[in-house]
Amino acid sequence: MFLHLGENVVVPIKDIIGIFDIETSTYGSDTSQFLRMAEEDGFVKRITKEKPKSFIIAEIDKKSRIYLSPISSSTLTKRSQSLCYET
Repeated sequence: MFLHLGENVVVPIKDIIGIFDIETSTYGSDTSQFLRMAEEDGFVKRITKEKPKSFIIAEIDKKSRIYLSPISSSTLTKRSQSLCYET
């Protein structure tokens, strides 16, 4: 199963480590520094030029990747849960 993160980007659900709200996760914490450093090191992929609402940490082919998505973390979480329960 794959999770659609926005635009034309899909990621296998099994590769997703976490889905985070960008506003609440980066406010007054070390997360913003983590994201900045990850972007400098080339681990961040911006899905769109829109302001991101969430970020998704995944491990694809044994490499860490962080996606900045225009879709809210709650919507992505609901999508992933509904896909996991489909038969």
